[in-house]
Amino acid sequence: MDETKPVTENLEATAPVTAAPEETPAAADTTGKNLDFILDIPLRVSVELGRTKILVQDLLKLHKGSVMELNKLAGEPLEVLVNNRVVARGEVIVINEKFGIRLTDIVNHAERIRELGAAA
Repeated sequence: MDETKPVTENLEATAPVTAAPEETPAAADTTGKNLDFILDIPLRVSVELGRTKILVQDLLKLHKGSVMELNKLAGEPLEVLVNNRVVARGEVIVINEKFGIRLTDIVNHAERIRELGAAA
């Protein structure tokens, strides 16, 4: 009476069936929601023509028609700042009698990170 018999019937390999990550609806929704959250962050964009330092007494003397000399030369690229950080440079253009800026250079990723570290 040998009761230890090997079981050989119905031995099919079964593995859970999973969809590829790009096919999983939940993964797609999560990525979309994260991106939507980032897209809704408000940013302050400004263009800097140049800078100067003046004394308060000279500031108080300014009037309509006064001229302030800036540290940039005419034709030099302007800096585009996002939240007070330089992200691009460009040149002034006129579009339908309004001023605009044509981007000529985007600050590379490494330079932006380096600037963030310097500001901290």
